Amino acid sequence: QVQLVESGGGLVQAGGSLRLACAASGRTLSSATMGWFRRAPGKEREFVIADTWSGSSLSPADSVKGRFTVSRDNAKNTMYLQMISLKPEDTAIYYCAARYLGVATTAVLYDYWGQGTQVTVSS
Repeated sequence: QVQLVESGGGLVQAGGSLRLACAASGRTLSSATMGWFRRAPGKEREFVIADTWSGSSLSPADSVKGRFTVSRDNAKNTMYLQMISLKPEDTAIYYCAARYLGVATTAVLYDYWGQGTQVTVSS
């Protein structure tokens, strides 16, 4: 069993930056595809970006290209989402997820989920 805990969310002004963290316990993340998803108010959950166990990143959502990047620290069993040039439309609950068999951008294919962290971008 894998437990994922997100942190780092908060309120930021448009144009600002945040770094979210996803700390894992129970199993190493070094063999997992790690994804970030978000759910904005009144909208469906959507894929944001993902990072495979080999260190390659899957193509991020068009809405975040050039602004969001992922990294991981295997020694800390933690994954990060660096967000810059934030926009009000980035306001959402952000979730990290882990998948241990293959790569995917579809939420239902991920096995483990964190509880989410709120990101609010003010205009």
